[in-house]
Amino acid sequence: MKLNVTTIDGDEAGEIELADAIFAGPVRKDILQRCVVWQLARRRAGTHKSKGRSEVKATSKKAWSQKGTGRARHGNRAAPQFRGGGKAFGPVNRSHEIDLPKKVRKLGLRAALASKAAEGKLLVLDQASVTISKTKPLAASLKKLGIANALIIGGAEIEANFARAARNIARLDVLPQQGANVYDILRRDTLVLTRDAVKHLEERLQ
Repeated sequence: MKLNVTTIDGDEAGEIELADAIFAGPVRKDILQRCVVWQLARRRAGTHKSKGRSEVKATSKKAWSQKGTGRARHGNRAAPQFRGGGKAFGPVNRSHEIDLPKKVRKLGLRAALASKAAEGKLLVLDQASVTISKTKPLAASLKKLGIANALIIGGAEIEANFARAARNIARLDVLPQQGANVYDILRRDTLVLTRDAVKHLEERLQ
């Protein structure tokens, strides 16, 4: 499939041929869901923790006599039913990571790219660079291109002026080409790729 290429100022910069196997493939929603769950699970810190019965500092003396009081039988004050007692089956420090095969991850990235192309929300820039690191001119250029909520994927490194100009624009994410991932592509309305990013993604997903 062919797509028009524009500059950051909105001028035409020719055409680019996109690989149909990557940008025109099937959109597997089940694979996209698995990839998003896998990414979000890896982000979780897993530092949640509550004290169990054995960790609470409390007297181990029996609360009251077993019989004769008319009250329920109780022992250690660290039991979960008492105020200040340990938490029964509470959260503990652990990793939330799950396994996902590399082939499924690659298939998920292909599906994410294909979904944006199918929706007509894929834009190719000649290059992501600006002459001055000012937010206002860049915001005006993006508005001219019709970009309000987007992920921009640049080259191997994001140009310093462009990164500084873009970091204060709401609903705009900028990533280097090796950082392209399913979750960030799906969470933004428009996907913007540079020529260099297209070449890298096609090599990566062959």
